[in-house]
Amino acid sequence: MPEEAPEGIDRSGVEAWFEANVPGVALPLGFERISGGRSNLTYAVSDAQGRRWALRRPPLGKGLTSAHDVGREHRVMAALAPTDVPVPPTIGLCDDETVNGAPFFVMDFVDGPVLRTQREAVESFEERKRYAIGERVADTLVAIHSIDPDEVGIGDLGKKQDYVARQLHRWHGQWEKSKTRDVPLIDDVHERLSARIPEQGPATIVHGDYRLDNMILSREGAVAAVVDWELCTLGDPLADVGMLLVYWGEPGDELVPLTDAPTTAPGFPGRDEVRARYEELSGRDLSEIAFYVALGYWKLGII
Repeated sequence: MPEEAPEGIDRSGVEAWFEANVPGVALPLGFERISGGRSNLTYAVSDAQGRRWALRRPPLGKGLTSAHDVGREHRVMAALAPTDVPVPPTIGLCDDETVNGAPFFVMDFVDGPVLRTQREAVESFEERKRYAIGERVADTLVAIHSIDPDEVGIGDLGKKQDYVARQLHRWHGQWEKSKTRDVPLIDDVHERLSARIPEQGPATIVHGDYRLDNMILSREGAVAAVVDWELCTLGDPLADVGMLLVYWGEPGDELVPLTDAPTTAPGFPGRDEVRARYEELSGRDLSEIAFYVALGYWKLGII
């Protein structure tokens, strides 16, 4: 008798979908929830022969919004599959909510370390390998921003202009709807950022939550796959750089969650080195990067 499926999985519905869409699948399937929270949920799926996949669905008990649109996430990853950007190969999308109570998509399971804490970084890789990992994180972001959205079929994913203004409007609106007390600093920073938005260059794909723990590494330290594309849109690529630097903790940082960031482990390049590598390889001017770092901290404060 198969073990009970975790919350968020309708065993009979998902197994029927796999039988119809995944050649050679051997039932019954096993399920294990491997991430969750405010993000789309991820489950490891295995069949009776040991083959593995990953299934993504929206959070439990919430309506499908643009932030949790798995159809959008699947579309982006499928579009990037033929490019130099490492993403898990997608298997298929199910938008029939009667199957599992919500839309979901399935992709190949990419096995490898995901570094979320300093301890995981130390246990997974020798110090001499960590600097190269940091460089590859910057290199992969350059690769993402070099893709022409129109050429890969997602040129209509979002508005290309005024990305920062739209982000400020959206996140301040979220703050107004969800706050439990007044925090004047949130409003003050919103006004200051709104008053000095840098001029946006050509729009690129923007991951929206680009950081080390949103990628799966190989055992050798290569970037095997970038994941969690649910906030992806089109807009100003420097917003991704700013958010990456926000999460790039250094030894001595006092702000949680940076105190235990994987990049505080010995051997990783510092923020300035990551920024310089991106600037050199992308050819973009980062003289206004402090604005985008401030924007990232402001968004993180609201979250």
